[in-house]
Amino acid sequence: MSAAFGAVVSVVALLAGCTAAPDSVPPTVSCAVTATADLVPHAGVLFGVNLDWGAETLAEFSGSGLRPAVAVSFSGLPMSADDRANVGAAAGQVLSNGGELLLTLEPRAGLAAITPAVADDLGALLGALNNRGVPVVVRFAHEMNGSWYEWGQQPTEYVAAFRRVADAVKRDAPGSAMMWAPNYGGGYPFAGGAYAATPGTADFTALDTDGDGTLTIRDDPYLPYYPGDDVVDWVGMSLYHWGSAYPWGEDELPEPGKFAAQLTGTYVGLAGDETATPDFYGVYGDGHGKPVAIPETAALVVSGGDPALELAIKQAWWRQVFSADTATRFPRLHMINWFEWEKYETEIGARVDWTLARSTAVRAAFLRDLPDWLIFGHPDESCAQKAG
Repeated sequence: MSAAFGAVVSVVALLAGCTAAPDSVPPTVSCAVTATADLVPHAGVLFGVNLDWGAETLAEFSGSGLRPAVAVSFSGLPMSADDRANVGAAAGQVLSNGGELLLTLEPRAGLAAITPAVADDLGALLGALNNRGVPVVVRFAHEMNGSWYEWGQQPTEYVAAFRRVADAVKRDAPGSAMMWAPNYGGGYPFAGGAYAATPGTADFTALDTDGDGTLTIRDDPYLPYYPGDDVVDWVGMSLYHWGSAYPWGEDELPEPGKFAAQLTGTYVGLAGDETATPDFYGVYGDGHGKPVAIPETAALVVSGGDPALELAIKQAWWRQVFSADTATRFPRLHMINWFEWEKYETEIGARVDWTLARSTAVRAAFLRDLPDWLIFGHPDESCAQKAG
Protein backbone atom coordinates (compact mmCIF):
# COMPACT_ATOMS: atom_id res chain seq x y z
CA MET A 1 0.00 0.00 0.00
CA SER A 2 1.41 3.37 -1.00
CA ALA A 3 1.89 6.25 1.38
CA ALA A 4 -0.62 8.25 -0.64
CA PHE A 5 -3.25 5.54 -0.26
CA GLY A 6 -2.66 5.35 3.47
CA ALA A 7 -3.14 9.09 3.75
CA VAL A 8 -6.44 9.35 1.88
CA VAL A 9 -9.30 11.11 3.62
CA SER A 10 -11.78 8.77 5.25
CA VAL A 11 -15.30 9.06 3.93
CA VAL A 12 -16.83 7.81 7.18
CA ALA A 13 -17.34 11.29 8.60
CA LEU A 14 -18.97 12.42 5.38
CA LEU A 15 -21.28 9.58 4.46
CA ALA A 16 -23.39 7.79 7.07
CA GLY A 17 -23.50 4.04 6.50
CA CYS A 18 -24.50 0.71 7.92
CA THR A 19 -22.68 -2.61 7.87
CA ALA A 20 -25.74 -4.86 7.75
CA ALA A 21 -27.36 -5.84 4.46
CA PRO A 22 -30.65 -3.99 3.81
CA ASP A 23 -32.96 -6.93 4.43
CA SER A 24 -31.27 -7.75 7.75
CA VAL A 25 -32.07 -4.38 9.30
CA PRO A 26 -35.23 -4.63 11.44
CA PRO A 27 -38.06 -2.54 9.95
CA THR A 28 -38.37 -0.53 13.16
CA VAL A 29 -34.72 0.57 12.99
CA SER A 30 -33.50 3.39 10.76
CA CYS A 31 -29.89 4.26 10.07
CA ALA A 32 -28.80 7.87 9.94
CA VAL A 33 -29.95 9.55 6.74
CA THR A 34 -27.26 11.61 5.05
CA ALA A 35 -28.74 14.92 3.92
CA THR A 36 -28.53 15.68 0.20
CA ALA A 37 -26.15 18.59 0.75
CA ASP A 38 -23.81 16.36 2.76
CA LEU A 39 -23.30 14.01 -0.19
CA VAL A 40 -20.85 16.61 -1.50
CA PRO A 41 -17.50 16.68 0.33
CA HIS A 42 -16.25 20.04 1.56
CA ALA A 43 -12.85 19.28 0.07
CA GLY A 44 -11.35 16.49 -1.97
CA VAL A 45 -12.76 14.14 -4.59
CA LEU A 46 -14.78 10.96 -4.06
CA PHE A 47 -13.16 8.02 -5.83
CA GLY A 48 -15.75 5.73 -7.40
CA VAL A 49 -16.02 2.71 -9.64
CA ASN A 50 -18.39 1.59 -12.40
CA LEU A 51 -18.22 -2.08 -11.53
CA ASP A 52 -19.12 -5.05 -13.71
CA TRP A 53 -21.27 -6.55 -10.97
CA GLY A 54 -21.62 -9.84 -12.85
CA ALA A 55 -17.87 -10.35 -12.83
CA GLU A 56 -16.77 -8.87 -9.51
CA THR A 57 -18.27 -7.87 -6.18
CA LEU A 58 -17.56 -4.58 -4.49
CA ALA A 59 -15.72 -6.43 -1.72
CA GLU A 60 -13.50 -8.16 -4.28
CA PHE A 61 -12.65 -4.86 -5.94
CA SER A 62 -11.99 -3.26 -2.55
CA GLY A 63 -9.69 -6.15 -1.71
CA SER A 64 -7.38 -5.04 -4.49
CA GLY A 65 -6.31 -2.12 -2.30
CA LEU A 66 -9.08 0.26 -3.39
CA ARG A 67 -12.26 0.87 -1.41
CA PRO A 68 -14.51 3.13 -3.49
CA ALA A 69 -16.48 5.94 -1.91
CA VAL A 70 -18.95 5.64 -4.79
CA ALA A 71 -20.26 2.49 -6.45
CA VAL A 72 -22.17 2.84 -9.72
CA SER A 73 -25.12 0.59 -10.53
CA PHE A 74 -27.34 0.63 -13.63
CA SER A 75 -31.06 -0.07 -13.70
CA GLY A 76 -33.91 0.25 -16.11
CA LEU A 77 -36.76 2.62 -15.31
CA PRO A 78 -39.53 1.58 -14.89
CA MET A 79 -37.83 -1.12 -12.86
CA SER A 80 -38.41 -4.77 -13.55
CA ALA A 81 -38.35 -7.32 -10.74
CA ASP A 82 -34.77 -8.13 -11.69
CA ASP A 83 -33.86 -4.43 -11.62
CA ARG A 84 -35.25 -4.05 -8.12
CA ALA A 85 -33.36 -7.12 -6.94
CA ASN A 86 -30.13 -5.89 -8.48
CA VAL A 87 -30.47 -2.43 -6.96
CA GLY A 88 -31.13 -3.99 -3.57
CA ALA A 89 -28.09 -6.24 -3.92
CA ALA A 90 -25.88 -3.31 -4.93
CA ALA A 91 -27.17 -1.28 -1.98
CA GLY A 92 -26.34 -4.15 0.37
CA GLN A 93 -22.77 -4.21 -0.91
CA VAL A 94 -22.49 -0.44 -0.50
CA LEU A 95 -23.65 -0.73 3.12
CA SER A 96 -20.88 -3.20 3.87
CA ASN A 97 -18.26 -1.25 1.93
CA GLY A 98 -19.12 2.27 3.06
CA GLY A 99 -19.81 5.21 0.78
CA GLU A 100 -22.71 5.95 -1.53
CA LEU A 101 -24.56 4.43 -4.46
CA LEU A 102 -24.66 6.24 -7.79
CA LEU A 103 -27.78 4.81 -9.40
CA THR A 104 -27.87 5.28 -13.17
CA LEU A 105 -31.45 4.98 -14.44
CA GLU A 106 -32.05 4.03 -18.07
CA PRO A 107 -35.56 4.58 -19.50
CA ARG A 108 -35.21 1.90 -22.18
CA ALA A 109 -38.94 2.02 -22.98
CA GLY A 110 -38.63 5.72 -23.76
CA LEU A 111 -39.19 8.88 -21.78
CA ALA A 112 -42.98 8.60 -22.08
CA ALA A 113 -42.80 5.58 -19.77
CA ILE A 114 -41.58 7.80 -16.91
CA THR A 115 -45.04 8.54 -15.55
CA PRO A 116 -45.82 10.17 -12.19
CA ALA A 117 -46.54 6.70 -10.79
CA VAL A 118 -43.12 5.44 -11.90
CA ALA A 119 -41.44 8.47 -10.35
CA ASP A 120 -43.37 8.02 -7.10
CA ASP A 121 -42.39 4.35 -6.92
CA LEU A 122 -38.74 5.30 -7.37
CA GLY A 123 -38.97 7.93 -4.67
CA ALA A 124 -40.40 5.39 -2.22
CA LEU A 125 -37.70 2.84 -3.04
CA LEU A 126 -34.90 5.36 -2.57
CA GLY A 127 -36.44 6.65 0.63
CA ALA A 128 -36.34 3.11 2.03
CA LEU A 129 -32.68 2.76 1.03
CA ASN A 130 -31.83 6.10 2.63
CA ASN A 131 -33.51 5.04 5.87
CA ARG A 132 -31.38 1.90 5.88
CA GLY A 133 -28.17 3.88 5.61
CA VAL A 134 -27.58 4.05 1.84
CA PRO A 135 -26.96 7.53 0.40
CA VAL A 136 -27.93 7.61 -3.29
CA VAL A 137 -27.05 9.91 -6.17
CA VAL A 138 -29.52 9.42 -9.03
CA ARG A 139 -28.09 9.81 -12.54
CA PHE A 140 -31.24 9.87 -14.63
CA ALA A 141 -31.07 9.18 -18.38
CA HIS A 142 -27.37 9.91 -18.74
CA GLU A 143 -25.75 10.97 -22.02
CA MET A 144 -29.08 12.34 -23.19
CA ASN A 145 -27.29 14.54 -25.73
CA GLY A 146 -26.10 11.42 -27.57
CA SER A 147 -27.95 9.66 -30.37
CA TRP A 148 -27.36 6.09 -29.10
CA TYR A 149 -29.96 5.78 -26.33
CA GLU A 150 -33.74 5.59 -26.49
CA TRP A 151 -33.96 8.85 -24.51
CA GLY A 152 -31.41 10.69 -26.63
CA GLN A 153 -31.85 14.08 -28.34
CA GLN A 154 -35.39 14.67 -27.05
CA PRO A 155 -34.80 17.79 -24.94
CA THR A 156 -38.38 18.78 -24.14
CA GLU A 157 -39.53 15.37 -22.99
CA TYR A 158 -36.22 14.71 -21.28
CA VAL A 159 -36.41 17.87 -19.17
CA ALA A 160 -40.00 17.09 -18.18
CA ALA A 161 -39.12 13.51 -17.20
CA PHE A 162 -36.04 14.61 -15.23
CA ARG A 163 -38.09 17.14 -13.29
CA ARG A 164 -40.80 14.55 -12.63
CA VAL A 165 -38.26 12.14 -11.19
CA ALA A 166 -36.50 14.88 -9.22
CA ASP A 167 -39.74 16.04 -7.61
CA ALA A 168 -40.45 12.54 -6.32
CA VAL A 169 -36.88 11.96 -5.13
CA LYS A 170 -36.71 15.28 -3.30
CA ARG A 171 -40.09 14.67 -1.67
CA ASP A 172 -39.62 11.06 -0.57
CA ALA A 173 -35.87 10.37 -0.41
CA PRO A 174 -34.10 12.94 1.79
CA GLY A 175 -30.78 11.09 1.52
CA SER A 176 -30.72 11.16 -2.28
CA ALA A 177 -29.48 13.69 -4.84
CA MET A 178 -30.06 14.23 -8.55
CA MET A 179 -27.23 14.26 -11.09
CA TRP A 180 -27.54 15.69 -14.60
CA ALA A 181 -24.89 14.06 -16.76
CA PRO A 182 -24.51 14.55 -20.52
CA ASN A 183 -21.75 13.07 -22.65
CA TYR A 184 -18.72 15.19 -23.54
CA GLY A 185 -19.80 17.38 -26.45
CA GLY A 186 -16.85 16.81 -28.78
CA GLY A 187 -18.29 15.24 -31.94
CA TYR A 188 -21.80 16.61 -31.29
CA PRO A 189 -24.47 16.17 -32.65
CA PHE A 190 -23.27 12.57 -33.00
CA ALA A 191 -25.00 12.14 -36.36
CA GLY A 192 -26.06 8.71 -37.54
CA GLY A 193 -27.26 7.25 -34.27
CA ALA A 194 -30.56 5.41 -34.08
CA TYR A 195 -32.12 8.18 -31.95
CA ALA A 196 -30.71 11.27 -33.65
CA ALA A 197 -33.07 14.24 -33.78
CA THR A 198 -35.06 14.40 -37.03
CA PRO A 199 -35.14 17.60 -39.11
CA GLY A 200 -38.51 19.32 -39.01
CA THR A 201 -39.38 18.19 -35.48
CA ALA A 202 -39.74 20.38 -32.41
CA ASP A 203 -36.75 18.63 -30.83
CA PHE A 204 -34.57 19.42 -33.84
CA THR A 205 -35.59 23.08 -33.63
CA ALA A 206 -34.83 23.20 -29.92
CA LEU A 207 -31.39 21.69 -30.50
CA ASP A 208 -30.57 24.11 -33.32
CA THR A 209 -29.26 26.68 -30.85
CA ASP A 210 -27.56 28.86 -33.48
CA GLY A 211 -30.70 28.90 -35.66
CA ASP A 212 -29.02 27.99 -38.95
CA GLY A 213 -31.37 25.10 -39.75
CA THR A 214 -28.78 22.36 -39.20
CA LEU A 215 -27.29 20.56 -36.23
CA THR A 216 -23.51 20.90 -36.04
CA ILE A 217 -20.78 21.12 -33.43
CA ARG A 218 -21.56 24.86 -33.27
CA ASP A 219 -24.88 24.07 -31.56
CA ASP A 220 -24.75 23.89 -27.78
CA PRO A 221 -24.55 20.20 -26.81
CA TYR A 222 -25.62 20.78 -23.19
CA LEU A 223 -27.95 23.76 -22.67
CA PRO A 224 -31.16 22.45 -24.35
CA TYR A 225 -31.09 19.45 -22.03
CA TYR A 226 -30.51 21.30 -18.74
CA PRO A 227 -33.55 20.76 -16.47
CA GLY A 228 -32.98 23.66 -14.08
CA ASP A 229 -30.95 24.58 -11.02
CA ASP A 230 -33.85 23.81 -8.69
CA VAL A 231 -33.81 20.09 -9.55
CA VAL A 232 -30.09 19.50 -10.23
CA ASP A 233 -27.82 18.76 -7.26
CA TRP A 234 -24.77 17.54 -9.21
CA VAL A 235 -23.60 18.07 -12.78
CA GLY A 236 -21.53 15.34 -14.38
CA MET A 237 -20.03 14.42 -17.71
CA SER A 238 -18.88 11.12 -19.24
CA LEU A 239 -15.32 11.78 -20.38
CA TYR A 240 -13.09 9.04 -21.81
CA HIS A 241 -9.85 8.78 -23.70
CA TRP A 242 -11.16 6.89 -26.75
CA GLY A 243 -7.98 7.37 -28.76
CA SER A 244 -6.90 10.00 -31.22
CA ALA A 245 -9.46 9.92 -34.03
CA TYR A 246 -12.52 8.03 -35.24
CA PRO A 247 -12.95 5.05 -35.30
CA TRP A 248 -10.60 5.00 -32.31
CA GLY A 249 -9.57 1.39 -32.82
CA GLU A 250 -5.87 1.83 -32.11
CA ASP A 251 -4.18 1.97 -28.73
CA GLU A 252 -2.97 5.56 -28.50
CA LEU A 253 -1.34 7.53 -25.69
CA PRO A 254 -3.50 10.49 -24.63
CA GLU A 255 -2.06 13.90 -25.42
CA PRO A 256 -0.85 15.97 -22.47
CA GLY A 257 -3.59 18.20 -21.06
CA LYS A 258 -6.40 16.43 -22.94
CA PHE A 259 -8.61 15.81 -19.89
CA ALA A 260 -8.58 19.42 -18.70
CA ALA A 261 -9.02 20.76 -22.23
CA GLN A 262 -12.10 18.63 -22.87
CA LEU A 263 -13.61 19.46 -19.49
CA THR A 264 -13.26 23.17 -20.30
CA GLY A 265 -14.11 23.12 -24.03
CA THR A 266 -10.62 24.14 -25.14
CA TYR A 267 -9.46 20.93 -26.83
CA VAL A 268 -7.52 21.21 -30.09
CA GLY A 269 -5.51 18.13 -30.91
CA LEU A 270 -5.26 14.89 -32.84
CA ALA A 271 -9.04 14.46 -32.71
CA GLY A 272 -9.51 17.88 -34.28
CA ASP A 273 -10.61 21.33 -33.17
CA GLU A 274 -13.41 20.98 -30.59
CA THR A 275 -13.28 24.51 -29.21
CA ALA A 276 -16.87 25.14 -30.30
CA THR A 277 -17.81 22.88 -27.36
CA PRO A 278 -18.75 24.97 -24.29
CA ASP A 279 -16.73 25.04 -21.09
CA PHE A 280 -18.70 22.45 -19.12
CA TYR A 281 -16.88 23.06 -15.86
CA GLY A 282 -17.02 26.84 -16.16
CA VAL A 283 -20.68 27.03 -17.18
CA TYR A 284 -22.25 24.38 -14.96
CA GLY A 285 -19.74 24.16 -12.11
CA ASP A 286 -18.77 27.79 -11.60
CA GLY A 287 -21.67 29.44 -13.43
CA HIS A 288 -24.46 27.40 -11.87
CA GLY A 289 -22.63 26.78 -8.61
CA LYS A 290 -22.92 22.99 -8.80
CA PRO A 291 -20.56 20.24 -7.65
CA VAL A 292 -19.03 18.54 -10.69
CA ALA A 293 -18.58 14.81 -11.28
CA ILE A 294 -16.90 12.65 -13.87
CA PRO A 295 -19.29 9.70 -13.42
CA GLU A 296 -17.47 7.63 -16.07
CA THR A 297 -13.88 7.77 -17.24
CA ALA A 298 -11.17 5.40 -18.48
CA ALA A 299 -8.67 5.02 -21.32
CA LEU A 300 -9.20 2.79 -24.34
CA VAL A 301 -6.98 -0.28 -24.63
CA VAL A 302 -7.97 -3.06 -27.02
CA SER A 303 -8.01 -6.32 -25.08
CA GLY A 304 -5.16 -8.76 -25.58
CA GLY A 305 -2.60 -6.21 -26.69
CA ASP A 306 0.82 -5.24 -25.37
CA PRO A 307 0.78 -5.14 -21.52
CA ALA A 308 3.45 -2.44 -21.43
CA LEU A 309 1.45 -0.24 -23.79
CA GLU A 310 -1.72 -0.90 -21.77
CA LEU A 311 -0.01 0.41 -18.65
CA ALA A 312 1.44 3.40 -20.48
CA ILE A 313 -1.93 4.47 -21.91
CA LYS A 314 -3.93 4.03 -18.72
CA GLN A 315 -1.28 5.62 -16.55
CA ALA A 316 -0.95 8.61 -18.88
CA TRP A 317 -4.71 9.14 -18.60
CA TRP A 318 -5.11 8.71 -14.86
CA ARG A 319 -2.12 10.96 -14.24
CA GLN A 320 -4.08 13.70 -16.00
CA VAL A 321 -7.40 12.93 -14.34
CA PHE A 322 -5.90 12.69 -10.83
CA SER A 323 -3.19 15.32 -11.28
CA ALA A 324 -2.26 18.18 -8.98
CA ASP A 325 -3.38 20.49 -11.79
CA THR A 326 -6.85 18.90 -11.70
CA ALA A 327 -7.12 19.48 -7.95
CA THR A 328 -5.98 23.11 -8.25
CA ARG A 329 -7.90 24.17 -11.36
CA PHE A 330 -11.19 22.44 -10.58
CA PRO A 331 -12.09 22.89 -6.90
CA ARG A 332 -15.76 22.09 -7.65
CA LEU A 333 -14.82 18.66 -9.00
CA HIS A 334 -15.86 16.28 -6.20
CA MET A 335 -16.40 12.85 -7.80
CA ILE A 336 -14.45 10.75 -10.32
CA ASN A 337 -15.59 7.20 -11.17
CA TRP A 338 -13.43 4.78 -13.14
CA PHE A 339 -15.20 2.51 -15.66
CA GLU A 340 -14.01 -0.91 -14.51
CA TRP A 341 -15.23 -3.04 -17.40
CA GLU A 342 -13.86 -5.16 -20.20
CA LYS A 343 -16.51 -5.18 -22.91
CA TYR A 344 -17.17 -5.26 -26.64
CA GLU A 345 -17.48 -1.75 -28.07
CA THR A 346 -19.48 -1.58 -31.28
CA GLU A 347 -17.83 1.71 -32.28
CA ILE A 348 -14.51 -0.06 -32.85
CA GLY A 349 -15.64 -3.66 -33.35
CA ALA A 350 -13.45 -5.10 -30.60
CA ARG A 351 -13.29 -5.82 -26.89
CA VAL A 352 -11.85 -2.98 -24.86
CA ASP A 353 -10.18 -3.39 -21.49
CA TRP A 354 -11.09 -0.23 -19.59
CA THR A 355 -10.07 -1.67 -16.21
CA LEU A 356 -7.38 -0.51 -13.78
CA ALA A 357 -7.58 -3.25 -11.13
CA ARG A 358 -7.63 -6.43 -13.22
CA SER A 359 -3.94 -6.32 -14.16
CA THR A 360 -1.53 -6.64 -11.22
CA ALA A 361 0.94 -4.25 -12.85
CA VAL A 362 -1.69 -1.63 -13.70
CA ARG A 363 -3.26 -1.81 -10.25
CA ALA A 364 0.10 -1.49 -8.49
CA ALA A 365 1.03 1.51 -10.60
CA PHE A 366 -2.31 3.17 -9.88
CA LEU A 367 -1.91 2.67 -6.14
CA ARG A 368 1.54 4.26 -6.28
CA ASP A 369 0.17 7.28 -8.15
CA LEU A 370 -2.85 8.00 -5.94
CA PRO A 371 -3.03 11.60 -4.69
CA ASP A 372 -3.84 12.36 -1.08
CA TRP A 373 -6.95 14.39 -1.96
CA LEU A 374 -8.95 11.35 -3.06
CA ILE A 375 -11.69 10.21 -0.69
CA PHE A 376 -12.22 6.47 -0.29
CA GLY A 377 -14.97 4.44 1.35
CA HIS A 378 -14.95 3.37 4.96
CA PRO A 379 -17.70 1.31 6.62
CA ASP A 380 -19.47 2.91 9.55
CA GLU A 381 -20.51 0.69 12.46
CA SER A 382 -23.09 3.04 13.98
CA CYS A 383 -26.14 1.60 12.28
CA ALA A 384 -25.19 -1.99 13.01
CA GLN A 385 -24.67 -1.11 16.67
CA LYS A 386 -28.05 0.62 16.81
CA ALA A 387 -29.75 -2.33 15.14
CA GLY A 388 -28.10 -4.71 17.55
